[in-house]
Amino acid sequence: MNTPQDSSLGREVSYPSQYDPALLFPIPRVGARVEIGLDEAALPFVGHDRWHAFELSWLDLRGKPQVAVATVQVPCTSPRLIESKSFKLYLNSLNSTRIDSAEALRERLVADLSACAGAPVQVTFGLPALRESPLGESIDGLEVDIDCYGPPQADYLSANADALVEETLVSALLKSNCPVTGQPDWATVSLRYRGPQIDRAGLLRYLVSYREHAEFHEQCVERIFSEVSARCRPQWLEVEARYTRRGGLDINPWRASPGIAAPAATYRELRQ
Repeated sequence: MNTPQDSSLGREVSYPSQYDPALLFPIPRVGARVEIGLDEAALPFVGHDRWHAFELSWLDLRGKPQVAVATVQVPCTSPRLIESKSFKLYLNSLNSTRIDSAEALRERLVADLSACAGAPVQVTFGLPALRESPLGESIDGLEVDIDCYGPPQADYLSANADALVEETLVSALLKSNCPVTGQPDWATVSLRYRGPQIDRAGLLRYLVSYREHAEFHEQCVERIFSEVSARCRPQWLEVEARYTRRGGLDINPWRASPGIAAPAATYRELRQ
């Protein structure tokens, strides 16, 4: 007889009971970048990894629980990315920790996350506003036959050199898998560019070919940026993926050609 106790629902999950910054697990960026063909000393993009934290809690000095939401931004030039499950466990380790003030908590987060990433990390309380639909033109309604779900197929990408455009193309169909847990990662991805007009059907097939691919969020976005740049030759390119939340965290890696300013107004989508 099936019962919750017989399934994974009945298995106890161990969460930290004490503050422990050692829970943060750094992943060197260089290995995946070498695989893509990127030179760590001369990256073809600027960017950041923007995290939204929904489950942030601690105790004040009298033991009264406090709650907040926060935005965390890790520069893409940091030598290490922060593995998401370890980030979740680290935040949970603060739940029973007495801290002087919200500002003292923010400073602690900055120090711990910067040490893990190996570069200055920004932490601010609050989250970007929600938008009902992403900025750009969706390609998801295209009538195309698709039969490849991995590994990513850069050969699908092409552009018309006779048509110079500036546009933003959006797809909510990006899915990849976590290389640690195997769990699915879901995202809406936006490509803003100027240059030869990208073939939309080929782009959609390319994005769907990530569906069974196992790679970290940040690495997927860098791969998309690199392969679109190489195959479509835009004058400049900006790629952002807004992933759905898991464990109280969502991540939004953003990569752009050097000289492109970071988005002045960030936002969250309804799926986030």
